[in-house]
Amino acid sequence: MIKEEHEVAVLGAPQSRRPLTTTVINIRSDTAVPDHIVWSLFNTIFLNWCCLGFVAFAYSVKSRDRKMVGDITGAQSYASTAKCLNIWALVLGILLTIGSIVLLIFGYMAVYQTVFLLMQEKRGH
Repeated sequence: MIKEEHEVAVLGAPQSRRPLTTTVINIRSDTAVPDHIVWSLFNTIFLNWCCLGFVAFAYSVKSRDRKMVGDITGAQSYASTAKCLNIWALVLGILLTIGSIVLLIFGYMAVYQTVFLLMQEKRGH
């Protein structure tokens, strides 16, 4: 007989007649996973260069879905991807918006100078 079997045999049956009950305690983790959905929505509406804002919004929704199901690891993974895409969308959006404004200003200046020179030529002839 093994040592554990011998100890069980010596102890015998439980002393009380009531049934054994178990208690299960579910402890919810306090890990808050940000899904960045508001940031993604902002980037989708205002800074959607190369559709990065829309893709970030899709990943944010996936992160929120995973969080609702209870898959914290999956939610963190999707949230991390959404955050990265949001950063890229924001940076590219700002740079391309500033670049577009600068190009418009230079374009208007070139047109103005061309029209100004043509008007001077007309007056000269």
